[in-house]
Amino acid sequence: MKTKEQIYDWITDDGEERVCEAISEDQCTNVPGNYLKNTLSGFCSKLAEQLVSPGVTLPWILSILGASSVFTGLLVPLKNAGSLLPQLIVSAKIRGFQKRKYFWAFAAFFQSAMVFCMILAFLFFDGNLAALLITLSLFLFSIASGVGSVSFKDVMAKTIPKGKRGQLLAARATGGGILTLIAGLGMYFYLNTESSETSLIILISCSAVLWFGAGYFFLIINEAKGANQGGRSPINEIKKGWELLKENQNLRNFIISRALLMAIPLAQPFLIVYGKNVTGANLSGLGLLVLASGIAGFISSPFWGKFADNSSRKMMMVVAGLGILNILSVLGFDLLSNSLKTIYLFAPFILTNMMIHSGARLSRKTWLTDFAPEDERPLYISLANTCIGIFTLIAAGIGIIAELISLQALLLFLCLMLAGSIYFSFTLKEV
Repeated sequence: MKTKEQIYDWITDDGEERVCEAISEDQCTNVPGNYLKNTLSGFCSKLAEQLVSPGVTLPWILSILGASSVFTGLLVPLKNAGSLLPQLIVSAKIRGFQKRKYFWAFAAFFQSAMVFCMILAFLFFDGNLAALLITLSLFLFSIASGVGSVSFKDVMAKTIPKGKRGQLLAARATGGGILTLIAGLGMYFYLNTESSETSLIILISCSAVLWFGAGYFFLIINEAKGANQGGRSPINEIKKGWELLKENQNLRNFIISRALLMAIPLAQPFLIVYGKNVTGANLSGLGLLVLASGIAGFISSPFWGKFADNSSRKMMMVVAGLGILNILSVLGFDLLSNSLKTIYLFAPFILTNMMIHSGARLSRKTWLTDFAPEDERPLYISLANTCIGIFTLIAAGIGIIAELISLQALLLFLCLMLAGSIYFSFTLKEV
C-alpha cells in the first residue's frame, strides 16, 4: 500500500474496502492523494490566515502606522462582505467549467499577491495612506477568498466521499492549528527581542509564501471533469437563487440558523473587551492571541470532524448551546471576588469561544455540502454566503447596543441569537 493511502487510512480510520459514496468510481482511487493534497493546502492557508488576521494582526499594524480608527473599524466588515457578497455572481461563471479547482488555486495565488502589497504599503507609506492601501488590499483579498470558497466545497464534494468530508475539514483545521501553535510560541518570544517593523515584515512575508503554497497544493488535486450544463448569466443566477430561497424552506432555515450562529464570532472582540475591563489586564499581545487560536484548532477540530460527519445538524445545535453557556459563564465571572478576577482565570473563556467557533464553521460547511444537489451545489453555496454577507453588513453595527445600554446587554442579545439558531437548526433535514 502506498504511503499516501496508509496516511489516509490512519487519519480517517478507513479500511481496505474503501466506499466512495456520492463521488464517481474513477475518483475513488484518487481519494487518498486528493485528501492529503487538500489537507496540506489547508495547513498552509489556515496558518496564513492567522498570521495576517483582520481581527488581530492588521489592527495592530494600523496602530503602529498611526492610522485613523476608521480604517481599523472597516477591517472585519470588509473581510466578510468582500468574501461573501460576490459569490452568487461568481457561481454562475464557475458552473461553466468542468474543473473548478483552478478557481481556488488561482484565488490563493492572488491572495498571496495582495498580502505582498500589504508589505509594500507598510514599508513605503505611513499613516492613513498606508492604511488605505492595506484596507484596499484586504478587500481585494477577500473577494478572491469568496471565489475560492464557492469552488472549494464543490471540489471537495467531487473528490472526497461523503462521510469523510468533515474529517477532511477537521484535518485541515488541526494541522493549521498545530502550525499556528508553533508560530504563536515563536512570535511570543521573538517579538520581545526584535523590532516591531522587522517582526511584522517577516510575519506578513510568511503569510504571502504560505498562500502561494496553499494554491499549489490545491492546483495538483486530481479532479475529474464534471457537469457544466445549465450555465446562467449572473442576473439569471440571482433570479434562480431568489426562487430557490422562496421555494426551499430547508435551505431558508439553514441560512437563518447560520446567520444567528454568527453570534459566536461576533462575541469574540466583545469578550476580550469585557475581560480587559473586569480583570484590568492587557489582552493585546499578538503572539499570545495567535497561540490561543492555535490551541483552539488543535484541541477541538478532530472531535468536531467526526461529530459533523455523524450529524452536522445536531452539531450546529450543540455549538450554539455551548456558545450560550460560555457567554453566560463570562457574565458570571463578574460575580467573583476581586482576588479571583485575573486574566489567567478569564483566558479559558476566550479559548473556549474560539473552539466553539471552529465547530460552528465546520458544522455548517459539512451540512451545506451534504445537502446541496451536485448540479446546483455552487448556487446553494453562493446563495447562502451572499445572504450571510448581507447579514454581516447589518451586524457591523451591533456594537451600538453596548454604547446605548451596556456590554452585558450586548452579550445577552448574542445569547438570544444563539437560542434562535438552536431552534432553526432543529427544523433542518438530517443529511
